[in-house]
Amino acid sequence: MSIVDGAHTRMTDAEPSRSELLTVRNLTKHYRVGGNIFGRGAKTVRAVDDVSFTIGRGETLGLVGESGCGKSTLGRSLLRLVPIEGGRIEFEGTDTAKLKGEELRQMRKHMQAVFQNPLGSLDPRMTVGATVGEPLTQFGLPRRDVRQRVEQLFDMVGLDHAKIDAYPRHLSGGQRQRVGIARAIGLDPRLIVADEAVSALDVSVQAQIINLLVRLQRELELSYLFISHDLAVVRHISHRVGVMYLGRIVEIADSETLFATPAHPYTRALLDSAQTPDPSQRREQIMLSGDLPSPTNVPSGCRFRTRCPLAQQICAEIEPPLREIRPAQRAACHFPLTDITSANKPQETEPRA
Repeated sequence: MSIVDGAHTRMTDAEPSRSELLTVRNLTKHYRVGGNIFGRGAKTVRAVDDVSFTIGRGETLGLVGESGCGKSTLGRSLLRLVPIEGGRIEFEGTDTAKLKGEELRQMRKHMQAVFQNPLGSLDPRMTVGATVGEPLTQFGLPRRDVRQRVEQLFDMVGLDHAKIDAYPRHLSGGQRQRVGIARAIGLDPRLIVADEAVSALDVSVQAQIINLLVRLQRELELSYLFISHDLAVVRHISHRVGVMYLGRIVEIADSETLFATPAHPYTRALLDSAQTPDPSQRREQIMLSGDLPSPTNVPSGCRFRTRCPLAQQICAEIEPPLREIRPAQRAACHFPLTDITSANKPQETEPRA
């Protein structure tokens, strides 16, 4: 199956629970870069800047945006792999941003990751069976039971038991990613952050891994934050989609609404940049002009205004809040697109600050 050919159909076949598993409020992660040994002249990279969203139980939230917009930093911040400056990360009602030591370690059983490079994320000196079994041992599973659990996990991800004693270099890219998924689900997590988890794979292998993730979500009641630059893949797997630009979420909506009627000009430009073979989907395009601004020098007001064909004076003066445009669709734009066929001019209503 081709990911691109089926881009109009979402593969998730069950609606997620309405209850929230993860609630992120005003999450902020900044970096200081450059400067001398005393810190003079250093600049601040606003990698994640006041971001809020939720993920429901059994839900997949897709996260898209250009390289450098903060997607991966956001994912690492949720997992507490990098320290954060501010905000709350509430996982099942507990603010994980405040956890330390053993409490943080125990929380990580429930929030796992699948990374982009399956070879780089596996220790080349360990067999893949040992890699999958390592966290099981670390969290108290008796050694005599580890092999049985590893075999069970290999069955769940579609790997032959003969591969347990193999090293990563002996496996294909798709097999290595299955090993990474087996390791991630070994401790029965409830949330998995998948950071470009299929981007390094061939299209046919991508489809197999996406099918695997969807099946595991259904069987294990998993929730995903699925980070990707590939819009077709995101549409396939996601219940809802968030769009990031320069450290902020500028639009969030359910998958079908966002792809059919994007409200933010940046979302529309991303969709227009992805070619479609369906003539009925052709429309007047919004083209991005210029390069992504530096995250150390974010534009005033709306951070997208320097590349937006709809920008007006208010866009330079006031940063638009993320507000409801349609039911279950929010966008941070003074002039949201209300008609997909006539997006070449701002709406004529009074703009809201």
